[in-house]
Amino acid sequence: MGVQVSLIEPTEALQDEYLPFYQEWKNSGEPMVPYVIGKDPTDFAKMVRELEEEGSGKNLPEGWVPASTYWLVTDQNRIVGAVNIRHRLTEGLLQSGGHIGYGIRPSDRRKGYATQILALSLEKAKELGIQTALVVCDASNIGSEKTIVKNGGVPDSDFVEEDGNVVKRYWIAL
Repeated sequence: MGVQVSLIEPTEALQDEYLPFYQEWKNSGEPMVPYVIGKDPTDFAKMVRELEEEGSGKNLPEGWVPASTYWLVTDQNRIVGAVNIRHRLTEGLLQSGGHIGYGIRPSDRRKGYATQILALSLEKAKELGIQTALVVCDASNIGSEKTIVKNGGVPDSDFVEEDGNVVKRYWIAL
């Protein structure tokens, strides 16, 4: 793929690029993955500040762990994806959340971005001191499963959620 991409921390400077990314997800009607892209961007500075605080562990809701958010940005400043990297796991995250949650905007899928965002996220996770990252996906998400395996994912036992959804769990050594 000819397009260069990088992971950057959320910044107010990219508000004009972020809003169409957010709106496209909203308009798609799909679940917003990772959950952080569901944050209301109306007060953009506040949203960016909240993401920074979550990364540094400030003002976290009860039972939450620090988590760093990054945007996958092309060399043209188009935001094509987002990732949320949890610094450690709770029991719930160990079952069905994992360390890394990422999503690619609907119009930019099937272009190799998922493989790139996960590879770059694994580098960030390693910088955070994570030695083995848990990455999960729904059993129905074949594309995500292939992406995880392509990045070195070793299968662990599946987790069945209360609604019967099967979550495939993979460990990736860093």
